[in-house]
Amino acid sequence: MNLPQLTDALLDVSNRVATLTLNRHDVRNALTGTGLIEDIITVAEWINRCDEVSVLVITGAGSAFSSGGNVKDMADRGGDFAGDVAEVATRYRRGIQRIPLALQQVEVPVIAAVNGPAIGAGFDLANMADIRIASEKAKFGETFLNLGIIPGDGGAWFMQRLIGYQRAFELTLSGRIVGAVEAKEIGIVLDVVAPEELMTRAGEIAARFAAQPPKAVRLTKRLMKMAQRMELKDFLDLSAAFQGMCHNEPEHLDAVRKMLEKS
Repeated sequence: MNLPQLTDALLDVSNRVATLTLNRHDVRNALTGTGLIEDIITVAEWINRCDEVSVLVITGAGSAFSSGGNVKDMADRGGDFAGDVAEVATRYRRGIQRIPLALQQVEVPVIAAVNGPAIGAGFDLANMADIRIASEKAKFGETFLNLGIIPGDGGAWFMQRLIGYQRAFELTLSGRIVGAVEAKEIGIVLDVVAPEELMTRAGEIAARFAAQPPKAVRLTKRLMKMAQRMELKDFLDLSAAFQGMCHNEPEHLDAVRKMLEKS
């Protein structure tokens, strides 16, 4: 297996689980002003070509999951935030907005193991995953309005689908920081664990997913994503076609044999 070359992140693959670690703890894993945007997109596209991977786990090195945009660059009107309206819009489209498009297309389950603060675009990155597991040290904040800007990376699209319009509206308009316990209460995260147990818990979930028949896993995720935007009749037609594909895969018969052997 040839792993992709990354600049500011680390990638490890074991037992069909790929772990992507954002590795710019010197800037609290800021997505802008680093190579992390390209690294995330590279891994997302690579996974879709790699049949040996069934799950992607994303976490951060150091104390933060991700601080989102680089506020110093905002203050200096530099980097991704330089230029007039058209120039900034182009940089967003060619930069950070490629992350939600890439992660939305990832064919395998994505788990965010949130080790520390996930702020602004870092919070939105976590919400782009299918499941979020949080350390007790994790904090979440949709803090764009505190800086006089909007969630330009797609956060307003993802969060309301995760926790509903009313909750998402309140968090976005207030810009307040949410602790790990409250995040679980309102449905942002699935589970909260001690910091030293975070990767173990995420690994347990990932291992369970990775143990399932790999082609059926990818079809199931695609089906669940498409269910969000299809009418029932069209969705059932798609389900029938996917099921026909599954019944003709060797992994289906292998799974049936194993179940019969256990009974």
